[in-house]
Amino acid sequence: MVSRKSHPKSRNGCAQCKRRRIKCDEVRPQCSNCLKHEIECDFSTNPPKPDASPKAKKQRTRSSDTKFIHHSSVDESSPNHDNDLSGSGRNLSPLQMDELELLHHFTTVTCYTLSDRSESHELWRIIVPQIAFQHDFLMRGILAISALHLSNLRPMMHEQYTHIGAKQQDAALSSFRPIMDGMNSTNCDASFAMSSLIVVYGFESPKVSDSLGMFSYKGDHSDEWLPLIRGVNSILLSLWTCVKCGKLSGLLHDHTAQPGHTDLPAALDDQLSNLEQFFRNTEGDEGDITACKDALAQLRECFVRMNNKTVSECEVSLAFLWPVMIPQNYLTMLNNRKPLALIILAHYCVILHHLDRYWWMRGWATHIMNNIQRELNDSWQYWIQWPSNVITVEERVLTDGLLQNPIQENRVSNNFDTAIDTQLGIPETELQHVHPSGDQ
Repeated sequence: MVSRKSHPKSRNGCAQCKRRRIKCDEVRPQCSNCLKHEIECDFSTNPPKPDASPKAKKQRTRSSDTKFIHHSSVDESSPNHDNDLSGSGRNLSPLQMDELELLHHFTTVTCYTLSDRSESHELWRIIVPQIAFQHDFLMRGILAISALHLSNLRPMMHEQYTHIGAKQQDAALSSFRPIMDGMNSTNCDASFAMSSLIVVYGFESPKVSDSLGMFSYKGDHSDEWLPLIRGVNSILLSLWTCVKCGKLSGLLHDHTAQPGHTDLPAALDDQLSNLEQFFRNTEGDEGDITACKDALAQLRECFVRMNNKTVSECEVSLAFLWPVMIPQNYLTMLNNRKPLALIILAHYCVILHHLDRYWWMRGWATHIMNNIQRELNDSWQYWIQWPSNVITVEERVLTDGLLQNPIQENRVSNNFDTAIDTQLGIPETELQHVHPSGDQ
């Protein structure tokens, strides 16, 4: 007869094991038997007795816990390592609830307001935040944009969220600047996403009342989103090959191919033709006239692409083609506030106004147009009447109770006929009154 193996006696087992007369392994906070039978163990509520046996003092760790600890990459010698395996969580750092709220808002709301393409929505919602966990500057950029969006959605807390957004953006830029000097395959996706968010932040930032929005001439605090767009485009071109092979390739838009259709609403086509005839008849500096003709040609192409946009194209990207393609000489004319350049800029405001449904673009067309009107004297006002009327007519529609609340939907129509009436065009008789000079 085989003798039964003896076990050391202990009176420190849990009450459930004692009641069932079985051996208790005395593992806390719940012994193995109670855990196996899914019953409450009094170890979870009663602390160990001071005179506990050596075996109880040196509690065995369950095999599953041991496996986790052995395969954990956490350095147990680190002062921040939590050695308390009881599950109390006493040593955990407090959660940053404000930042968690911003991240949650970005992935559930803001990500859908940065583009009109569903593919882009998913990339901003899932992939970009995943990349941001590896790059502090991108995560800060995400939190900054989310804060600005909330400042629009919660007017009573506008100042608070604007302040939070500014702090997050400052921290993001501080971390991003050193990266810009060494962008490579390890950070190209994060750099590309951050550059895009910088544009959004730049547009949503407060508009300077005396600026044209496109360039700085009133000091360091003027709006400068034209150089911003051109700068981000330069970054994109330097990263294009790398990003094209990365996780965010779906956010790239190649506009080198000619559009399949060149249709334009009749009123818009007539207006652009009138402007083209105006510049053909205008006398002045040959370099300035050529630059304006080039800028006008690029504007027509931008209108064509916007009006014939396909489902796979992003309208924001199409709208920003014009600032990227205009010649440097035309930019110089804008900086010098030349009336010929301002007339073309006024017509570009029609495209900007088409993006007014995006919360971060809202109001820019009117802002720039108002400043152009102040810059031009009465002899030039007629030449900006058409774009001014287009914007004013649509503003009248948009403020008629339809779009007074913050907009989260970005399904914008491609049709420019909405507020473009043929009666707003320039009469043929006015084309005869061409100013011989580009000065006011």
